[in-house]
Amino acid sequence: MTEELVLQWLREVQHPGREDKDLVSLGMVSNVEITDGKIVVTLAFPKRPDPLKNYLVGAAQAAIYRNAPGGTEVEVKTIVKDPAKKTVNELNLDQVREVGHIIGIASGKGGVGKSTVAVNLAIALARLGYRVGLADADVYGPSVPLMTGTEGYAPEMVGEEGQELFVPIEKYNVKWMSIGYFAQAGQALIWRGPMACSALKQIVLQTQWGPLDYLLIDMPPGTGDIHISLVSDIPLSGAVIVTTPQEVALSDVRKGVDMFRNPSVNRKIYGLVENMAWFTPEAHPQEKYYLFGKEGGTRMAAELDIPLLGQIPLVQGIREGGDIGQPTALGTRSDALAFLDLASKLVAAV
Repeated sequence: MTEELVLQWLREVQHPGREDKDLVSLGMVSNVEITDGKIVVTLAFPKRPDPLKNYLVGAAQAAIYRNAPGGTEVEVKTIVKDPAKKTVNELNLDQVREVGHIIGIASGKGGVGKSTVAVNLAIALARLGYRVGLADADVYGPSVPLMTGTEGYAPEMVGEEGQELFVPIEKYNVKWMSIGYFAQAGQALIWRGPMACSALKQIVLQTQWGPLDYLLIDMPPGTGDIHISLVSDIPLSGAVIVTTPQEVALSDVRKGVDMFRNPSVNRKIYGLVENMAWFTPEAHPQEKYYLFGKEGGTRMAAELDIPLLGQIPLVQGIREGGDIGQPTALGTRSDALAFLDLASKLVAAV
């Protein structure tokens, strides 16, 4: 009897929870010892409990008994062993070295349409002929899968120089990556700060982006651990701040601007985007109703000495496009042209 022969027998044992995978191909056979009349096999299980552990031990014993000469003594031991993986701290900047500009899309508070602006801006840049990717770093509320019609997509994994990489989803001539692709629909991501930071870095640094002119990062709202981690570990070129005209949103803009201007962060702010600047009925495109105040973003940009990159109207089509996965920037109406104008101004600013 040889070790290779025993491994051949163990290949007959399929893991019921891993389709078409046997004990050997899963790397669960840690050791095989053969002495006179006895075979000792050690199976390695991860730290997390495997409800099929006892079944697999019994199945391994049975496979060896079935094939070994009569009278052979068989023992199957188990150990706890986590497979070796690259940790987030070992991730490097290799996957973003061919990216021209990495730009954070940020907001001082939630509910201002930051993700809507980020998605439509990415598509507008692609329509202008640039190579674009978007990383959805809003780990607590990933909305990119819904807004791009890519819900249910599962990114492929490829091996490159000993490291597994995510392959981004490509649609509308943009490469998309989101933590939402790895969570079940409706599943809340209950993560502490360090876990969220690690996930963010993996989404950005463990994705096979390839050559890009622009990589947009849809950042979580506010200022906190995730933002500090982002600017510390990822070479952001700068940021775009999204707000709405009302005072409660504008007061939080100052916090976001202060964060990027802090000497320990020191990232360029390319400008401010005033979202929901006015309401325009679809049937009356020339009419404007300033539901949240007038020119609040314009005044704030002047006060903070940053450019006003664009004013995006509040129209029904933008909301509908996001809900059905067909962003408005794909079209030719005035709201689509507003995003194309925003993209042109961002390119000029960069």
